[in-house]
Amino acid sequence: MASLLPIASGKGGVGKSVIAANLGVALAQAGRTVVLVDLDLGGSNLHTFLGVRNRAAGIGAFVWKAERRLGDLLTDTGQERLWLVAGDGLLPGTANLEWFVKQRILKELSRLPADFVILDLGAGSSYNVVDFFLSSAGGMVVIRPEVTSILNAYSFLKTACFRTLVRSFPEKSEGRHAVLDFAKMKTEGSGVSFLEFARELSLRFPEGGSAALNAISGLRPRVVMNLGGSGGAAADDARLGYRLREIAARNLGLSVEFVGYLPDDPAVPRSLAARIPLVSLDPDSPFSRGMRAIAGRISGAGHRASLALEEGEATLESLMDETRG
Repeated sequence: MASLLPIASGKGGVGKSVIAANLGVALAQAGRTVVLVDLDLGGSNLHTFLGVRNRAAGIGAFVWKAERRLGDLLTDTGQERLWLVAGDGLLPGTANLEWFVKQRILKELSRLPADFVILDLGAGSSYNVVDFFLSSAGGMVVIRPEVTSILNAYSFLKTACFRTLVRSFPEKSEGRHAVLDFAKMKTEGSGVSFLEFARELSLRFPEGGSAALNAISGLRPRVVMNLGGSGGAAADDARLGYRLREIAARNLGLSVEFVGYLPDDPAVPRSLAARIPLVSLDPDSPFSRGMRAIAGRISGAGHRASLALEEGEATLESLMDETRG
């Protein structure tokens, strides 16, 4: 079964699609079979980062049942062991999916003939994005070293926790009403995290509550900091990153795990202009070194949500070192 790796961001402009494309290439170069799926519904452009012409049918053909299998939509990227399922940003109806359509897509994603299926999701906290993000307990969130990016990433993770709780209970059930009531409260500063509330739900509503507790307890979001600075700026970046980990642990009960630090590399814009992923265009650039380190970490983890089980939790400072020659 393919290992799903959703990549999301709390806001746009953090380089999420650049990372998705380069991670796919890095994993393929490491000998893994990879499918990149453009699930930025309504704004798909992942093919441009790979230098692939978007002439083939995309995800919309599956949504509208013109194709029965996602595997029939695989496009050759020109990179050995790397395939693309393109998006359909101009096809009406793909930006807002019914729950049963998302279930169909998720079922097909796990059947794709690959070691890893990377999902390039849209920015923000819409339920489309969050539901696909929750297809893996170890989804990746991309941030940049700015306060607004940290706050938006926290908001995204909070929505993911809320959605996890809601989906654990049937519509109009007492358990779901309890979750909705909890969501109306300001949890920050209350001393009650989403994880602690899930424990309470497991006692009040054992059936759905136990599922909710298991789901939230198993979440271990992976975070990549992109567009990082150097010198003293890098130290400031680390403090911001640790701030996200701190508030996610305190208010949500989540263990945020850092898996990569990517510097603001001037070679990236050049690779975008050339439409060649930087790990192929300039393998020795700081960004490429950081991407290969992330790929190695992800590849070694396989289906495990947590990378820290065997390696020990990485610090942002140690991840910074990986980008230096």
